[in-house]
Amino acid sequence: MSKSIRNPVEHPNEHATFAASQPQPKANPGDAPREASTSGKLEYDPQYILQVRDLKKHFPIKDGMLSRVTGYVKAVDGVTFNLKRGTTMGLVGESGCGKTTTGRTILRLSGDKTAGDVLFNGKEVYDFTKKEMHDARTKMQIIFQDPFSSLSPRMPVGEIIGEAVREHKLVPKAEFNDYIDDIMDKCGLQPFHKDRYPHEFSGGQRQRICIARALALNPEFVVCDEPVSALDVSIQAQIINLLEELQEQFGLTYLFISHDLSVVEHISDTVGVMYLGNLVEYGETDDIFRNPLHPYTKALFSAIPVPDPTVKMKRIVLEGSIPSPANPPEGCKFHTRCAQCMEKCRHEVPAQKEIEPGHYVVCHLFDDVPEAGSR
Repeated sequence: MSKSIRNPVEHPNEHATFAASQPQPKANPGDAPREASTSGKLEYDPQYILQVRDLKKHFPIKDGMLSRVTGYVKAVDGVTFNLKRGTTMGLVGESGCGKTTTGRTILRLSGDKTAGDVLFNGKEVYDFTKKEMHDARTKMQIIFQDPFSSLSPRMPVGEIIGEAVREHKLVPKAEFNDYIDDIMDKCGLQPFHKDRYPHEFSGGQRQRICIARALALNPEFVVCDEPVSALDVSIQAQIINLLEELQEQFGLTYLFISHDLSVVEHISDTVGVMYLGNLVEYGETDDIFRNPLHPYTKALFSAIPVPDPTVKMKRIVLEGSIPSPANPPEGCKFHTRCAQCMEKCRHEVPAQKEIEPGHYVVCHLFDDVPEAGSR
């Protein structure tokens, strides 16, 4: 797979002029109130299948007999990136940093957003009508982390894969069985597997079923939410190779969420490093792994095992635990665990800067470094 495609991040303060908005969807009960956008409309750039600007998703904290809202868990607190067609963006970070919530919010699977813009093929996802969202589901799919719990135990595999195909009437009835057979074959499954149930398969086979279910709708964009974390290492390699083959064959675009940095380095064109609801570093995979800039990124990468017993590891151990997203620290959210913390880190939120072409970091250590475009 080519790794040469650059994917610059659009700055959150840029004004945009995308087409007139449609009526806003009703918020689900208990959602955080949607914040008004202050940056204007996000301008559509056709080279990107997905444009995300300052996306926020806050969940209410309720207390007492009357379930009054006493605060909000800021699971996603201002995420900005663009994703080019046919490429893969890796999203990494510790557990609880908001990776999965980011993916689910982009797909509109977690109720209403709190703030920000999510443009899919130039259209704001949260402005879709019910019918438009129904149609868009064929183009935006997700592969869940646990293949067993995401498959209905009461349905045979053929029905699991074909259920949404029937719902969206993608193929004529006469061609339905042949279509499902073809999809299963592309995902390494046999036609006689159609009549079996999920509990009769291994973990790797179940994940192939989940991939086939997503692929059956002929999507353009797929969120891969830790799709190999529950599998053995040898099976992980097979699934990763399958995802790469399908991407080349169908021109798919992936948002690949994972804890495994080695897998992310292998499959991704660009990488975003997430901490407590924010992207702290973003850039091309080669740039990020060759020259990590943020102290948090350096700590994560220092934990990557090296298959050479003669190499001495220089592990960076972070002190303390991740602060609560319900009460994040003032200033830089990472300052409570950063060995290079300065006084202004405790009070001032750092700005995003482009240190190398397409390589962005959010850290006060680079306040005096000129941006790539100004050198």
